[in-house]
Amino acid sequence: MIERATPIEQAAPPTFETLLRTVEEMDTPDGFKAELIRGKIVVSPWSRLRYLRPMRALRRQLEAHSPDGHIVETTPILFQFPAARRAYGPDLYVADEAAFDEEGRHADGAALSLVAEFTSVSTKDVDWHEKMDVYGQLVPVYLVVDMQASEITCFSDPSPHGYRSRTTVSFGQALPVAKPFDFALDTTGF
Repeated sequence: MIERATPIEQAAPPTFETLLRTVEEMDTPDGFKAELIRGKIVVSPWSRLRYLRPMRALRRQLEAHSPDGHIVETTPILFQFPAARRAYGPDLYVADEAAFDEEGRHADGAALSLVAEFTSVSTKDVDWHEKMDVYGQLVPVYLVVDMQASEITCFSDPSPHGYRSRTTVSFGQALPVAKPFDFALDTTGF
């Protein structure tokens, strides 16, 4: 018998809609979330306990400065970005409340006015690169709370090529948060 290479026929990659449906049907373990990152379903744990205080401090301040009709939440909701074939479950977000009147389990990423991601060793690369690229074309404000570096960065002014503005401060310093929020975020509790 002579050995020879045999081509294996592969099915076409799943569509964005198929991946979303799969995520919806998944029974992720308590404390975990599923997202669509780089065309793949990625399951990762929710934030660590020590993240609670900075998340609460950020949430309280954002609630006082959010646009009318927008809510500040940490509820695990998947926001979809069909043009990028991505769907993310942000750690904290501010979104138009009307987006949650729809049926289904995936909200429109266009409803977001702010997203905050709290980095971990396993998610830091995705938060700083993958998500920044997608959010940077649509979401007015993106906050990266870098828990390893003890810094927070505000990205704003989205464009087809990504965010045009970036400000970073160390925890303990005030961070200017761009419009539509337009206030100085107190990070002393972080």
